[in-house]
Amino acid sequence: MALQEKLDRFKKQQEKCQSTLSSIAAKAGPSKATTTSKSTPVAASPVARPPPPAIKFSNDTERLQHINSIRKAPVGAQIKRVIDLLLETRQALTPEQINDACYVDINSNKAVFDSLRNNPKVSYDGRRFSYKSKHDVKDKSQLLVLIRKFPEGIAVIDLKDAYPTVMEDLQALKAAGQIWLLSNFDSQEDITYPNDPRVPIKVDDDVKQLFRDIELPHDMIVIEKDLQKNGMKPATNTAKRRAAAQIQGLSTKNKPKKKKHEISKRTKLTNAHLPELFKDLSGS
Repeated sequence: MALQEKLDRFKKQQEKCQSTLSSIAAKAGPSKATTTSKSTPVAASPVARPPPPAIKFSNDTERLQHINSIRKAPVGAQIKRVIDLLLETRQALTPEQINDACYVDINSNKAVFDSLRNNPKVSYDGRRFSYKSKHDVKDKSQLLVLIRKFPEGIAVIDLKDAYPTVMEDLQALKAAGQIWLLSNFDSQEDITYPNDPRVPIKVDDDVKQLFRDIELPHDMIVIEKDLQKNGMKPATNTAKRRAAAQIQGLSTKNKPKKKKHEISKRTKLTNAHLPELFKDLSGS
C-alpha cells in the first residue's frame, strides 16, 4: 500500500509539471507551442561539435578594471606607458593601435594627446606616433660617423636609445680600435671618443722627456690644489676622504708591511720531497 501511494503521488507530480510546461508554451505563443508539441526527432549529427568555451565573467571584469585603472591614471603615467610601447616596438602606431596595445585612449584624452604630440621623445606625422631618439642613427656605420663628429666626446646615455643593438655596436667599435669608451669621474657616465686612424698623433721625444722630468708632489692634496689653480676639477678629494677616515677612527697612514719570514735551516719543512723549492736556504 505504501508503494502504491508513492506511485500515485509521483503521477500527480508529473501531471502538475506537464500542465505547468503547457501553460508556459501557451504564453510564449501559438507558433512556438505548435512547434514544441509537434516536434519531430532530428537525426543526430555524425560529428558532435564541442560546445564553445564559456566566457568567464570574472576574467572579463578584471580586464575591464585594469583598463579603467590605466585610463584614470595621471597623464604622466599614461604618457610613459605609450613611450615605452613606442620604444619597444620601434614602429609608427595610430592612436587606435596604441589603445589596443596598452589601453591608453589618446583620442578620448586631449591632455594625453597634446602632451605626446609635444614630447621630445615622440614624433607625430599627423596620423601616427613613433619613438624619436636624440640622435638619428640606424646602424653601426652611422654610429661611427656620428661619434667622429664629436671629438670632445659624446655621452653613451644619449646613444642608448638610438636603435636596439647600439650598445653591442659600441663594444664592437671599441674592440676594433675605432673609438674610446672612458668614464667621466664627475657624472660617473661613460663617454665615447673617436679614435680616427686617419689622424695619427706623433709626440716628439723632447716633449715626452719634459713630461717625464716633471716631479709631482708626494701629497695628493697639493696636486689637487694645483689642478684647481689651473681651472681643472680633481677626480679625487683627499682632504674629505681623510676627514671621513678620522671620524670613523681609521688611520690614513699606510700600515707597515710585515717582514717576510725567510726560510732557514731551522724552519720545519713539510715539502721535503721537493728539494728545488729550498735551493736558496740561508746558511744561518
